[in-house]
Amino acid sequence: MQGYLSVSGEHVTEKTIEKSRFIATSRHVEGEEQARAFIAEISLKYRDATHNCYAYIADDIGNFLRFSDDGEPQGTAGMPMLEVLKAQNLRQTAVVVTRYFGGIKLGAGGLVRAYSGSVAENLASASKVNYLPCAESSYIVDYPSIDALTRFFGENDCQVKGSEYSDRVIFTVAVRKEKEEQFNAAIVNRLNGRVNIVKLREYLYPFGI
Repeated sequence: MQGYLSVSGEHVTEKTIEKSRFIATSRHVEGEEQARAFIAEISLKYRDATHNCYAYIADDIGNFLRFSDDGEPQGTAGMPMLEVLKAQNLRQTAVVVTRYFGGIKLGAGGLVRAYSGSVAENLASASKVNYLPCAESSYIVDYPSIDALTRFFGENDCQVKGSEYSDRVIFTVAVRKEKEEQFNAAIVNRLNGRVNIVKLREYLYPFGI
């Protein structure tokens, strides 16, 4: 299971080049359906624009990618935008660059720089997350151990996903896979062995950067 980098949420930036407005919108997407819905949404929002060019890498391994020049000369918009996504090793990320033509032609080279630069500047200021391999486990303790365990969780890099209270207390917690053994050993040591740990699953979890 390989980790990957993605943008978080949606981010919009704008610049003007030779009187043309370039509005770049990036968003986290999970799959082609979300990517296409995002493109349709932005194209509708800026339906009066001259062009709404796009590029996306919709999966988490970098194999499902698409782009469009949307009427700009072939190879001057969508592909340069996609190359920026690839260069930054982003996955599950889509970007649309909207252009309102200002009356001055930029030429092929100028268009490539305008579209790729718009994407690069947008992504430079966008919030990003690292999807990293995580291990999720149940930590089962008696009530007298609750305070010590919750303090431990607060002191360490983990995600408490939930808790159940019955005759005993069950905390569901995700921790980075690479830290799992050390994390569990530290809990056992902190509670003097008064904890049952049950491994549940492994998956990719988004951590802010």
